This record gives sequence, structure tokens and C-alpha cells, in this order.
Amino acid sequence: MLTHTTTRVLEPGDLGAALAVLESEPVNNAFVTARVRAAGLDPWRLGGEMWGWYSEGRLRSLCYAGANLVPICATPEAVRAFADRARRTGRRCSSLVGPAGPTAQLWQLLEPSWGPARDVRPHQPLMVTDQPAARVEPDPLVRRVRKDEMDVIMPACVAMFTEEVGVSPMAGDGGLLYQARVAELVGAGRSFARIEDGKVVFKAEIGAATPQACQVQGVWVAPEYRGRGLSETGMAAVLRYALADVAPVVSLYVNDYNAPARAAYRRVGFREVGAFMSVLF
Repeated sequence: MLTHTTTRVLEPGDLGAALAVLESEPVNNAFVTARVRAAGLDPWRLGGEMWGWYSEGRLRSLCYAGANLVPICATPEAVRAFADRARRTGRRCSSLVGPAGPTAQLWQLLEPSWGPARDVRPHQPLMVTDQPAARVEPDPLVRRVRKDEMDVIMPACVAMFTEEVGVSPMAGDGGLLYQARVAELVGAGRSFARIEDGKVVFKAEIGAATPQACQVQGVWVAPEYRGRGLSETGMAAVLRYALADVAPVVSLYVNDYNAPARAAYRRVGFREVGAFMSVLF
């Protein structure tokens, strides 16, 4: 039996204990929980390792180490252990992301060996709602993107990603992984858009979904249509779909400097309940 504290890579047999930790904070952990529920803990299927931190024989904290490094329910002592392991293995991720407190501590410990970062976003408000929009009428033209509309939705997805992250998702592998992810969301019925004359005017996706919560991502309005309230009516429509078909709680996180987006989400009914942090390499 494990005693005191220790950290190790979890194995498929640890799935039940890992899900118990993940589901203790269903909104914060929606992204990783969705991946684990779909793929289990096998690193090949999961797309990375899941590190577990044990105290007195009990699994208490996790860290997903894949394309992102994500501390999960991480105590300060667990963060120190995860930072030690991350330093030993070297940086393999393109970002750190997670609840602001543990992620800030993790970056403070890793920055001397991993820095400098391309961008640090220390406070990204986490917003949630469990009710349809009360003050904003959903846009009736926002609908699920069809599988035969990949050529229509991809340019908007690339534009959104490049604008948000600062680099194109088509770099490196030519965009194969990104295209596959967009196609996965379209195929699952979790990609939504308003399309006029073959052009995307508004779009958003439900990127992560569990029985407890889902997370909206990729919200984007074509530049020439901004300032017309389409983000509000579009989000009201996506929220309606999400609550009806996906999960009882809908979440998102947004850059704190994006005041117009934060105001729009509040008008749709989202409220701030915490904050995330992202470190981009």
C-alpha cells in the first residue's frame, strides 16, 4: 500500500479512482474528464500520460501531460511533485492550462527551466450557467454544421484559432490534427454556425462534454459582422442546444481583457465562478 506521498503515471486499472477525482469538480475538469471517459488512461488512446499524486495511499490530485499540461484538483504539495516530474521529462506540451491558482504555482516552478513563454494569460474568468438565456432571443439561423460543410467551417475555425492563440493551427503537420478535431466535433453534432451565402457569420463549438457539464469554445464572429449583437444571439442559440442535448451545466472561459465578450456572455446569462490561466509556448 502506498504511504505518505508519491507520484506515478496512472494505468488503466486506476480509471475509477481517477474519475472520482475528476468528477469532484465537474466544471473545472470537463475538458480532461471528457477525454478520460472516452479514452480511459492508456497513454496511446488518451494522447498523453495521467500523473497521479497520492497522500496516505489515496489518489488526491492529477495532472494531464499531453499536448497541454493540466493540473487537476492539485494541492500545493501535488503541484510541486508534478513540477518535479515535468522538469525531469522535459517540455512536451504546447501550453499549461487549468485553474488559475495551481497553474500559476506550476508555472512559477517551471518557468526557470521551461521559459520564456510566448504568452501568459494569468486570469481567464470561468463562466457558467444552467439556464437558457432569459434576456436574449436565440438566433434562429444558428444551427448544427453538417458533415458536408467542412470546407465552409474550416476557414472560420482557422481564423478564430489564429486570432485567439496567435499562431495558425495549420502549421507543423499542415493542420491534419486540427482538421481531424474540427471534423470530430462536426460529426458529433457539437459544431454550430450561422452561415449566409456560403460564409460563416458566427460559430461556436461544444468542445468538451460529460454527463455533468460541457464547455463552449471557439466563439467567433466574422470581423465585418462584429458590433451587431450576433455573439449574444448566437451564444443564446448554442446554449439552448447545449442544455437540451448535451449537459445540465454549460461553461466557458474567456480572456479577462476581452471586455465585450465578457459583457455579452453575462447578458446571455453566464456568471463568473472562478478563473483559469493559460501559458502558451
